[in-house]
This record gives sequence, C-alpha cells and structure tokens, in this order.
Amino acid sequence: MTDQTIATIEKNAREVIRVSRGQFNGHDLVSVRIWVPGGGKDGADIPTKSGLAFRVALLDDLIAALQRARDAASGGGGT
Repeated sequence: MTDQTIATIEKNAREVIRVSRGQFNGHDLVSVRIWVPGGGKDGADIPTKSGLAFRVALLDDLIAALQRARDAASGGGGT
C-alpha cells in the first residue's frame, strides 16, 4: 500500500507537517512527519527525521491527548 496523504499543514515558511496513512511490515500506521517542500533533487518534497509513526489502533488515544493539550493551551486546564 502506498502512503496516502491525509493532510498537509504549513509549519513555517520552509516546512510542512504531513499526516499520512500507510503500512509497514503488515502494520497499518499513521505518520506525522515534517517535510521540506521542493527540497530534494528535481524539486521533490523530502521528509525530515522529525516526526513519528504509530499503529492506527493508537489514534483515538493520541487524539484525546491532543485535545487535552489544546484545552490546556487555551487555559481550559485538563489532565
């Protein structure tokens, strides 16, 4: 299975965050990685070492943690 890009988010003027879904060794994974658009040979986008990949089964836990982080960042607290 080829990686499927789900979302691309501008991080800054030089980098984007790319969320994708794919497989590795038979495991369904979600990847959140920093990419440099046009940074490779012939202007191809290239991934950096910064990012993470995790099993799809962990997605609900990660989303819940990110929602708590959002609440904490906006003064809503959360634990």
